[in-house]
Amino acid sequence: MATMKQVAERAGVSTSTVSHVINNTRSVSDDVRKRVQAVIEEMRYIPSAVARSLKNDKTYTIGVSVPDNTHPSFAELLRGIEDAAFAVGYNIMLCNGHDDPQRQASHLRGLIEKRIDGLVLVGGSTRDQLAPLLASQHLPIVLADHEIPGLDADFIGLDHEATGYAATRHLIELGHRRIACLAGPEGQPAGQERLAGCRRALREAGIELGDAYLVHGEADCQGGHDAVRLLLALPVPPSALFACNAMLALGALCAAQEAGLELPGQLSVTGGDDLGAAAFVMPRLTTVAQPVYDMGRRLAELLFQRIRGEGGARRHERLQGRLLVRQSTAHPQARRVLAAAS
Repeated sequence: MATMKQVAERAGVSTSTVSHVINNTRSVSDDVRKRVQAVIEEMRYIPSAVARSLKNDKTYTIGVSVPDNTHPSFAELLRGIEDAAFAVGYNIMLCNGHDDPQRQASHLRGLIEKRIDGLVLVGGSTRDQLAPLLASQHLPIVLADHEIPGLDADFIGLDHEATGYAATRHLIELGHRRIACLAGPEGQPAGQERLAGCRRALREAGIELGDAYLVHGEADCQGGHDAVRLLLALPVPPSALFACNAMLALGALCAAQEAGLELPGQLSVTGGDDLGAAAFVMPRLTTVAQPVYDMGRRLAELLFQRIRGEGGARRHERLQGRLLVRQSTAHPQARRVLAAAS
């Protein structure tokens, strides 16, 4: 591997001149700059990031910590973060906590040891255990989607409560009264906030969410499939349901079709995310699209402002979703699905 000294010798300049060309830290004549750049390309010289970080006290790397990167929505979040980072010459280091607070804390220590310049953190259900570790760090941190009690940091998230409200309100306006909710795991914060929005919409309409119509379980397709099988086995099954994320909703549609229901006439389904498959299943899923990519860009851009030392009050933003009415919701039919559910 070529060294800066070898580049300087080949170009007939000093090593400091090569450094100035690479880092744009001092004015260099066009002739010298072109000569140095030609040698760099010819020798395939790659500057040492370690050496640059020691000299500049910056690694030009940010950390991104998520609780579970297998969830499709995290792919959009990371795409937004990475696009914003690439635009300003930063790299990202991604750590997956696997919903384990000890594992996520260990990853965070590793990121801090590597002297990242800043951190985007999605705390998830493990967020309460992370505050003691992060509160003592002099590191720019922006929190994504979930706040962490005891940690004074910028925050940008989705308005999950409004998502649950909008999706459930749509079902109510269609005339449904027997509305169920697939809420995912009980400790998952986004699901609990969306459940709160669902309850608010039902309460305003004078509808009670009975215990039998509230199903907690895994927040994936299998969880949605299992939940609908339970609901259809009830003496009086629901005519509509709100699934707190799109994966739950897709599993719910599958189970309903396996039971022989006519969708959406015999069962209307709404979801809480607009993942890629939502627009292509049959029937096409009515859902609340979330600005996840935009949230990722905003998180990264805000973090870079803090890294540059730009002040201002702490930011606290919640981004609104958008209801997309497709084919999986309709007015309830007069005849019910008791025969199909048995």
